[in-house]
Amino acid sequence: MSDKLRVAVVGVGYLGRFHALIYSRMPGVELVGVVDSDPARARAVAAEAGCTVCDCLAELAERVDAVSVVVPTTTHLHAAEPFLRRGLGVLIEKPIAATRADGEAIVRLANDHGALLQIGHVERFNAGVMALAQRITVPRYIEAQRMGGFTERATDVDVVSDLMIHDIDIILSLIDSEISSISAVGAAVLTPHVDIASARLEFANGAVANVVASRVSDKQTRRIRVFQSGGYLSLDFIAQTIDRAWLREAPGAERPEIARERLQVEPVKPLDQELAAFVESVRNGAAPLVDGAIGLKALEVALEVRARIGR
Repeated sequence: MSDKLRVAVVGVGYLGRFHALIYSRMPGVELVGVVDSDPARARAVAAEAGCTVCDCLAELAERVDAVSVVVPTTTHLHAAEPFLRRGLGVLIEKPIAATRADGEAIVRLANDHGALLQIGHVERFNAGVMALAQRITVPRYIEAQRMGGFTERATDVDVVSDLMIHDIDIILSLIDSEISSISAVGAAVLTPHVDIASARLEFANGAVANVVASRVSDKQTRRIRVFQSGGYLSLDFIAQTIDRAWLREAPGAERPEIARERLQVEPVKPLDQELAAFVESVRNGAAPLVDGAIGLKALEVALEVRARIGR
């Protein structure tokens, strides 16, 4: 590995363009090139980021140390395989794949060839989520809502794989127990796929999580509420605030009082944090926060939710 970490971005659509621009200004990193199925888009992003356009994935894999794969979910395995086979650092945008078989193949390739694999569950790098996790002990009930208006982006997948999987991943990271039961409902509204869904996850330790995701709502809501013994926390992703309530002994009172506070979280740019963490993991070999096994587990739960919906 040279003094500068050599990286590339495969897929420079809406999100991939941000990957390229972030890498292009990151200290100690050289953005070698970008790849995209749309030549004009690839040239435009390459010019903006100050790198070259590449056509062959196999040849590009010989020139870099790490890569971001930001192509449609159904092509993740194809796009990542040349880099995984060379044992490079590979960041694949969430979800890890469209099918369990493809997800398992990606994880197997990474393990067989010693490739560092990170899955782009960017909300793990949200300052509010990190602050929330630090204050949670043993959650008993979690309620998550992720709702917004319709956009043409990411309509190749359903709302479970597009949006709900963020909260599924967060919930799995907070509850240290296996899922015992899943029930779900949903409907296709504006696309051939499910656009609004609600799922109930029950865990072996008795914890329960209710998750709602919608891309056909008139208001944007992104909130997660966590109830645990002696207290309650609520994170507003948009406002970056945490509301906390807990029982506090009141001198002279017959019973404890409910104390409340609002914590303002110092915002960070989650994608910048995620890519910086990926680069650091490639440099020092440390396990990423969201590795292939974690990404695969989130996918498996999302697929089961979709199966329960019946589409």
